[in-house]
Amino acid sequence: MFAPPEAYLVLSAAVFCIGVFGLLTRKNALLFLMSVELMLNAANINLVAFSFYWGNITGQTFSLFTMALAAAEVAIGIGIILVLYRNFNDIDVTEATTMRW
Repeated sequence: MFAPPEAYLVLSAAVFCIGVFGLLTRKNALLFLMSVELMLNAANINLVAFSFYWGNITGQTFSLFTMALAAAEVAIGIGIILVLYRNFNDIDVTEATTMRW
């Protein structure tokens, strides 16, 4: 009826690898945020899959905390992106190396 845990682990590994690839190859700050979200969602898939496999609710609880962390990360990240756009008229992260105090 349900998929075996290995299927969830393969899905999670694929989503995590896509997130790492996006983090390493993009210059756009919004794509950075989306890549980090993909990596956090891959961790959530693992937590929920193992929680279901072992029959306890601990993994699902940690998954909720991870979602709260992701929401806080997006709120701070959008603020940083707005500052980048205001100072450089672009959200390319390579331009931010010229920022001074």
